[in-house]
Amino acid sequence: MARASSSVLVFIRQNPRTPQNPNSQIRNLALGTREGGHGGEEIKQNPNHEPSHNAHNDFTEIAKEVSTITRTKPRWEQTLLSDFPSFNFSDPRFFNELMKHQNNVLLSLRFFHWLCSRNGFSPDSVSLTALFDALVEAKACSAAKSFLDYTGFQPTAASFECYLRCLFEVGLVEEALDVFDRLRGDGIFPSTTTWNSALSGSLKVGRIDLVWKLYSEMMVSSVVANVDVETVGYLIRAFCEENNVSKGYGLLRQVLEDGLDPGKAAFNKLISGFCKQRQYARVSELLHTMIAKNNAPNIFTYQEVINGLCKRGKQLEGFRVFNDLKERGYAPDRVMYTKMIHGLCQMRWLGDARKLWFEMIQKGFIPNEYTYSVLIYGLCKIGNLEGARKLYKEMCDRGYRETTVSYNMMISWLCVNGRVNEAHELFEEMPQKGVVRDVSTYNNLIRGFCREGKTVEGKNLLKKLLVQGLQPSTPSFTPIIRNLCQGGDIEEAKKLWNDMQNWGLIPFVCSRNHIITGLCEQGFIEEGMEWLLEMMQNKVKPKKKTFETLVRCLSQRDRSDDTLLVLEIMFSIGYTLKRGVCQTVVKKLCKENSHFVEMHLGEILERV
Repeated sequence: MARASSSVLVFIRQNPRTPQNPNSQIRNLALGTREGGHGGEEIKQNPNHEPSHNAHNDFTEIAKEVSTITRTKPRWEQTLLSDFPSFNFSDPRFFNELMKHQNNVLLSLRFFHWLCSRNGFSPDSVSLTALFDALVEAKACSAAKSFLDYTGFQPTAASFECYLRCLFEVGLVEEALDVFDRLRGDGIFPSTTTWNSALSGSLKVGRIDLVWKLYSEMMVSSVVANVDVETVGYLIRAFCEENNVSKGYGLLRQVLEDGLDPGKAAFNKLISGFCKQRQYARVSELLHTMIAKNNAPNIFTYQEVINGLCKRGKQLEGFRVFNDLKERGYAPDRVMYTKMIHGLCQMRWLGDARKLWFEMIQKGFIPNEYTYSVLIYGLCKIGNLEGARKLYKEMCDRGYRETTVSYNMMISWLCVNGRVNEAHELFEEMPQKGVVRDVSTYNNLIRGFCREGKTVEGKNLLKKLLVQGLQPSTPSFTPIIRNLCQGGDIEEAKKLWNDMQNWGLIPFVCSRNHIITGLCEQGFIEEGMEWLLEMMQNKVKPKKKTFETLVRCLSQRDRSDDTLLVLEIMFSIGYTLKRGVCQTVVKKLCKENSHFVEMHLGEILERV
């Protein structure tokens, strides 16, 4: 196994990842090899009491019969003794023989518990070790833990390490940490392989904090001298998971200089991270590095590249990479086809998206729910709702169950295209088909109703949302507040504003603008000014239209000083004034203070 050089260890020490809670106790783990172990003694047969050859044959034949019975007979415990009235099942040698012929370790465990319930059975260490190791090999970690608790059995050091690796592999990290403590208490020092399993398991379950805690223990234990390139690969991935891609890249460069390769998973994580940061030059460099190191990028590497490009609005580049892959002989799978179809739909390239759709089917990949959804999305995006509904029906006819996501997509686009009644029909259909409505479902229809001027229906939907016990979001309130302000019901709008804040939601800037405009239109200019000043104090930039409405209302009411104050604020944040609004303001000011206008007219006109 390749070992990281001292220079890599220097890099790691110089770039420590301090745990978020410095006071938390890091489990004190150690490495090494324990000589001997509990329960590992070899059973020595008394030469004067060795079983005869015939007795052994009896064990074998009966073990075969019993293993068949335990696999096929539901309640064999009630009849097994009567089936073999003269046989001594308590002989430990029989259980060992049964283990050889029983191909289901859980049935062996069941038989073991049955034996323990009988008087006279005392399992030997060989039987216990064999059963425990079989449970671990089958990844039956919960059963293995129960077995240890039930028997009080002390496995060998090697068996304990296998158990520990199994726990991390299946994601039972908390249980694994308890085993680490138990190993420490027994003076057992895990190998580097076990440490790497711990790091890998922690990464799988997203416990990056645990990766750094375990790594800290490695640094203070003797295992640090044996940190290998696999360990470094896990550390690179941990850096990337924390969006600290630059440190992960620095560690990669260090191991590459030492002639080592941390593996595709580390490269893939770095590529994904640099795609998120739009550092495509780094992505290209990493791809070339992989090829130069005879570690050619696989289909998953390119999936990261294409996915990163499409998510960052570079669908065209992603499409080029996709086509280049096929020319090089790579075979995209359904996931990659789906991602590329989605990217093309985002660009409104429905023709190319359809070509890929049929190409995917020709390659033997049947579209799944998500693939259908992305093409339906594309058809909706270009306004082809009939095509979208036809494809939606095809998806349902193929046996794919309608989901909340697919319903939300159709409801949203029907509302966008002014077909709110049809969207409402789908909304009512959802519970009939057992599909759950979520907040997005309600928000889409509330927005659709409000866009059509049906504010009452929107308010009723909001009430239903709350009655259902769903947590509303800011878009649940925003379109209703807008309509209420535009309709002159400013008090109701302010009530909804307060309700939104009571839910702990942060209102959109547009809602503040709507309320200021509504207050001014209703003649509550003082209150409108207060809202405007509060926005400025909170460093929230009002819209230009809000300023213009406020200036117009102030000038119409001959509030010259306030008009000039609002103009000054408006100009200070970079807005200009429409010619029509400027003419209204100048006329009003000329009537009140012509001398002042002569002094500041040039400045006002410069802002037109």
